Amino acid sequence: MKRFFDFFSSLIAIIVLSPILVGVAIAIYLSDFGPVLFSQRRVGRGGEDFFIYKFRSMVIDAEKLGGYSTADGDPRITRVGRFIRRTSLDELPQLFNVLRGSMSVVGPRPDVPAQRALYTEAEWQLRNSVRPGITGLAQATLRSAATETQRKELDLQYARQASLFKDIQIILLTFKQVFGKGGN
Repeated sequence: MKRFFDFFSSLIAIIVLSPILVGVAIAIYLSDFGPVLFSQRRVGRGGEDFFIYKFRSMVIDAEKLGGYSTADGDPRITRVGRFIRRTSLDELPQLFNVLRGSMSVVGPRPDVPAQRALYTEAEWQLRNSVRPGITGLAQATLRSAATETQRKELDLQYARQASLFKDIQIILLTFKQVFGKGGN
């Protein structure tokens, strides 16, 4: 049932949001004539690697400028990037990840492989027993204010209690976070 919901909701969202997708892509391209999308290896369900897609919000070759936190004030974030991050528009290309089946609309945010060190073996297995999501319990309740420990605990809580009803609650809370509090 969840995969059915994910497939059709992402397909409908892509169609409905296509003008926004095109507009953001044009704005990113015109800001520095660089690539519009950013991809990165992440860990998915069952521990399988996949590439996540996002709109590029940083300068070209940002990783060569050093390892900054992607918090406020990161000098690698472009002017357009600040806007699309604040409004979560940078996440929209992940709808294609959902359509393909590597992600879900709701689930723990996908980790980079190095984050495996934060978990015990049992926790890692539990966390990866569900597909990663565009939004999750940590994003819906704490947005970007969650500490690494809080995010980990909320991701594990989601994996233990995953249900379609819980997903609908998380989607509603996410909308409230993004549109209700100025999109921290």
